[in-house]
Amino acid sequence: MDSIISIKDLSKVYDNGFQALKGINLEIERGEILALLGPNGAGKTTLISVITGIVSASSGSVTVDGHDNVKNYRQARQLIGLVPQELTLSAFETVWNTVRFTRGLYGASTDNAYLEQLLKDLSLWDKKDNQLRMLSGGMKRRVLIAKALSHAPRILFLDEPTAGVDVELRKDMWHMIDKLRESGVTIILTTHYIEEAEDIADRIAVINDGEILLIEDKTELMQKLGKKQLIIELREPANTVPSNLVDLDVSLSDDGTILTYTYDASADATGITKLLNLLSESGLQLKDLQTTQSSLEDIFVDLVHKDSELKPSTET
Repeated sequence: MDSIISIKDLSKVYDNGFQALKGINLEIERGEILALLGPNGAGKTTLISVITGIVSASSGSVTVDGHDNVKNYRQARQLIGLVPQELTLSAFETVWNTVRFTRGLYGASTDNAYLEQLLKDLSLWDKKDNQLRMLSGGMKRRVLIAKALSHAPRILFLDEPTAGVDVELRKDMWHMIDKLRESGVTIILTTHYIEEAEDIADRIAVINDGEILLIEDKTELMQKLGKKQLIIELREPANTVPSNLVDLDVSLSDDGTILTYTYDASADATGITKLLNLLSESGLQLKDLQTTQSSLEDIFVDLVHKDSELKPSTET
């Protein structure tokens, strides 16, 4: 595995005593798209802030393409672009000057052709001479993306980049992410739109209460933790699950018209044939059958819920 970011035993305790990160160990592979998922307050933004050098770690280390992000801050930071959650822009500056100035801050040489294409890709070229205060929220978000990409970084952090933005911007962003992936840029994405992570990520990391619960290849995660269900609609309502089905993972809807059988689709035997035979023996008549697959959102919610159940209560 060729890691471009290596995180070792990373912890962060704020002055008020709150521990936002607890011994994080994480290897981010060169050229991958990693989706970092977690509920509000899980530590996603703190982790990104420490990696990018905005916040100092309490202990542990971060290296970016071999550069320690504290000892070799300048070299590490030049490799990183960050699109933050907050819209922090100078109100009276123009789009063009903002992006051009940001590129200069990283010590990158003047390349107006690159910046022109960048603004065109983000549908900002016709706004290049507009002051930022005149732009809509969606257009300001595009400027933040342009700033993050102004110095052609090899690593891009997107911290909730599509929160509250229009569908058109989302489409533009995912088109640009596809282009960046093709050019070898490593992308780390946090999002509340889990379907986006399911669509574009190579690997999924789930963080909760400052700890990484898992990091897994998306396809393998779906196979390992994803559940399949056989939904059986009955012709006549049943009062209870038939006695010959109680040993199977079968549940009955409140109105008695739907039986749901949960099974492992990757197992050698799914048990569906046995289930249908037992249903026939029970005298229940089937009206319809369909299958469903757990989504990444189902898996995420289940993981966080189980982790929360395992945590000791802080109530007195």
